[in-house]
Amino acid sequence: MNLLKETKELLEEKGKTIFDVLWIGTKDAVWDVDIQQLFNVDYDDGFGVQEIPDELIVVGEDWWLERHEYDGSEWWEFNTMPVKPTAIKQGANLLQRW
Repeated sequence: MNLLKETKELLEEKGKTIFDVLWIGTKDAVWDVDIQQLFNVDYDDGFGVQEIPDELIVVGEDWWLERHEYDGSEWWEFNTMPVKPTAIKQGANLLQRW
């Protein structure tokens, strides 16, 4: 699997492009690199050893991609900001009973 191709395909599926990416890095640091150059790498996304760091994130305006892995099988998960509900609940003990 090519990481750049995988990333572009997922973004396209979600109505985004590589040009919608604001930054890449981890939760601790922004990486000052060209995403198309850095991600143009082939890796084995099947079961076995994880090859792409799971702390890697790709961030857009109101969305982000994060890596997930199970038994060495790897993939991106697309996340968006949650929509604020319109319903309002009142009461001091809301956490005791949903």
